[in-house]
Amino acid sequence: MGWIYVFVSALFEVVGVIGLKKFSQKKNFLNLLIFIGGFGLSFILLYLSFQYIQISIAYAVWIGIGTAAAVLVNMLFFHESKSSARIISLIIIVIGVTGLKAVS
Repeated sequence: MGWIYVFVSALFEVVGVIGLKKFSQKKNFLNLLIFIGGFGLSFILLYLSFQYIQISIAYAVWIGIGTAAAVLVNMLFFHESKSSARIISLIIIVIGVTGLKAVS
């Protein structure tokens, strides 16, 4: 159950990042709600995961998944750079998160 909380929490972190991006472009209530709601739900679910998984592992996996997913979303939907250095860095993040999950 803890891993489900971590993964869903990471998805809401991405929602929060999208809301932050949209709110920085256009300040309205809906974008603010997406921003605060996404991060708020993300933190709540991350907190719930601590009942099942060590904090250090859950937090590292949450950060890794959230960061990688946010970068991919920004590359695909907000036209950020798709340089080979960014893609290699993403691969390194995914390898690190997978390694942490494998040894926990």
